[in-house]
Amino acid sequence: MLWIKAFHIVFVASWFAGLFYLPRIFVNLAMVPADSLAERDRLLLMAGKLYRFMTILMFPAVGLGLYLWLVIGIGQGPGQGWMHVKLLLVLSLLAYHFYCGRLHKVFLLGINTRSHIWYRWFNELPVLAFISVAILVVVKPF
Repeated sequence: MLWIKAFHIVFVASWFAGLFYLPRIFVNLAMVPADSLAERDRLLLMAGKLYRFMTILMFPAVGLGLYLWLVIGIGQGPGQGWMHVKLLLVLSLLAYHFYCGRLHKVFLLGINTRSHIWYRWFNELPVLAFISVAILVVVKPF
């Protein structure tokens, strides 16, 4: 079980690295001047590669978490309300992940209408989720 936990943490941390950095690339894309095609293309290439890589990392992170929950039984039983909130946050992060893929397509099509300021705020959401999940898992407040 400890090996499963360790690999779950590794894959979650790796997935989160992408969740932290991809929206930062979007901030930069939103700031690229219209005549700077080389910079735009380079950032789009980076964003696409990062999105594919973080998607690969997401699957074992979620799969190992489900194994710990459903097979090992972590977070099951009375007094495990923290797990319900954690699962809600994980579902929200999955939605965030796939929304990032949609935003990448918006930039590829050249139809982005949001400012770099919007992306800066959007970039903070996984940080708040990470802090919340870490507190829930370690402290188990309810």
